[in-house]
Amino acid sequence: MAEMGSKGVTAGKIASNVQKKLTRAQEKVLQKLGKADETKDEQFEQCVQNFNKQLTEGTRLQKDLRTYLASVKAMHEASKKLNECLQEVYEPDWPGRDEANKIAENSDLLWMDYHQKLVDQALLTMDTYLGQFPDIKSRIAKRGRKLVDYDSARHHFESLQTAKKKDEAKIAKAEEELIKAQKVFEEMNVDLQEELPSLWNSRVGFYVNTFQSIAGLEENFHKEMSKLNQNLNDVLVSLEKQHGSNTFTVKAQPSDDTLAKGNKSPSPPPDGSPAATPEIRVNHEPELAGGATPGATLPKSPSQPAEATEVAGGTQPAAGAQEPGETAASEAASSSLPAVVVETFPATVNGTVEAGSGTGRLDLPPGFMFKVQAQHDYTATDTDELQLKAGDVVLVIPFQNPEEQDEGWLMGVKESDWNQHKELEKCRGVFPENFTERVQ
Repeated sequence: MAEMGSKGVTAGKIASNVQKKLTRAQEKVLQKLGKADETKDEQFEQCVQNFNKQLTEGTRLQKDLRTYLASVKAMHEASKKLNECLQEVYEPDWPGRDEANKIAENSDLLWMDYHQKLVDQALLTMDTYLGQFPDIKSRIAKRGRKLVDYDSARHHFESLQTAKKKDEAKIAKAEEELIKAQKVFEEMNVDLQEELPSLWNSRVGFYVNTFQSIAGLEENFHKEMSKLNQNLNDVLVSLEKQHGSNTFTVKAQPSDDTLAKGNKSPSPPPDGSPAATPEIRVNHEPELAGGATPGATLPKSPSQPAEATEVAGGTQPAAGAQEPGETAASEAASSSLPAVVVETFPATVNGTVEAGSGTGRLDLPPGFMFKVQAQHDYTATDTDELQLKAGDVVLVIPFQNPEEQDEGWLMGVKESDWNQHKELEKCRGVFPENFTERVQ
């Protein structure tokens, strides 16, 4: 019996709810058609508009804050991987290795602390703030339904009062339902009339606290991170001082397409190659005097390589010492040829000119050191660079200011440009050494 009674109550409640929905729907239709008046409260409607605006702004702020936190986490991961890379490449015998590892550990802890404090002081506060909106939104919707019930009860009571044939019992019952509906509506309405303006005004303090927390946390984080970065910089400066001669300067690099054209990738000459050791050349001037000996062998044009004698073993013959075969040739040429010019070319160490000489040559630029030939095309990326095609011959000359020379780069002028213009200022430029090969 109890179970049947329970089922009966449940069925009756469902039927009552269905009837309420039908009555509300009918009342709304009549109000929209203008056949029934609607209770209006403009002040409350303004409060509802403010509530909806506040909810939209808060939801957006929560979404953006979560995005910010995700970005902080991503930056933490990127910073961690970068520090791990530094730890891997930092060789054990380099100074400051332990300090660099400790800085990396402190950086990781600082990122974790920053993220956690943002969650605790900003995101959780944001969630708590927005947590009150669903309940209030539900109550606003319920108030709207109760207002429709009140209007419906009021219209029903008025229609019974104005009927030609009055039924006092129905009028009394309608009046009772009207009073009940009005009481329920006014209780909810009064509560919301107090809460909504208070909630609207609370947004200012909430925004201030939230953004102050974020700004303060970010400020402290960057201060601490700045100290760690300064410490890391000091460690790297100490490392640079001990290995300063091997400092690498970034310069334009060949593209993948350019390297693909050659059979192998160009690379700087190894230690001990002609580009890294001084040499002595004996250069015969190309212009002949009027009484030159017919049998003398001299360069016919600037494009032909000059004869060179390299003294091996670091020992040079004493001044005036000559081989027997050279004495006659020297005496025969001395009366009709200009004096032989002996040029000692400067050594280059890692592409840096240590010393230079060799002025006074008529067929080559002042300070000419040696020739190279381009093995690959090189596209200039700056106004002070040479544009090279594979096969171009370049006359290498020293930098006017050796301190301006970057590692792996040479100064020179293309032989074709020099033969045509004879002007260094317009023709000279820098080019990557690993795109060329020494030919003289």
